[in-house]
Amino acid sequence: MEENITNPSKEMSTHRDFMQIIEEGLNLPKIDLRTYSPLTLAYIGDAIYEIVIRTMLVHEGNAPVNKLHKRASSLVKASAQKEMYQKIEPFLTEEEKGVFRRGRNAKSYTMAKNATMGEYRSATGFEALMGYLYMNNRSDRLIELIQKGLEKV
Repeated sequence: MEENITNPSKEMSTHRDFMQIIEEGLNLPKIDLRTYSPLTLAYIGDAIYEIVIRTMLVHEGNAPVNKLHKRASSLVKASAQKEMYQKIEPFLTEEEKGVFRRGRNAKSYTMAKNATMGEYRSATGFEALMGYLYMNNRSDRLIELIQKGLEKV
């Protein structure tokens, strides 16, 4: 049993998606994502993408938190997300491309520091796609796309 605490088996994580565990554990109602704005999807997508990147970095080995933060920041900033989208775009379905476009074209009244408007809009589209996949219990696809994007980094 102690082994599962320090080194959880992959078998445990394949039974239910993380989103399903949250929904069931907190007794959350089912939602229709088609009614959600792309900016709402980008809001959750930003967080889930950051968690994936941080998880990856922590698994690379114990390191000073400042070093982890700098590396994570370099992968989650708007320009990096734009590059990530450009790398995964050939692998996307038409539905996924549509979610990206809705996010990219959404009217946001804020902008990231140190990013051009184009980078920020592409990053918002990328985050909307990440949020859409996560909220649809498609973490498998989310991870597949992130892996494809990171292969060339």
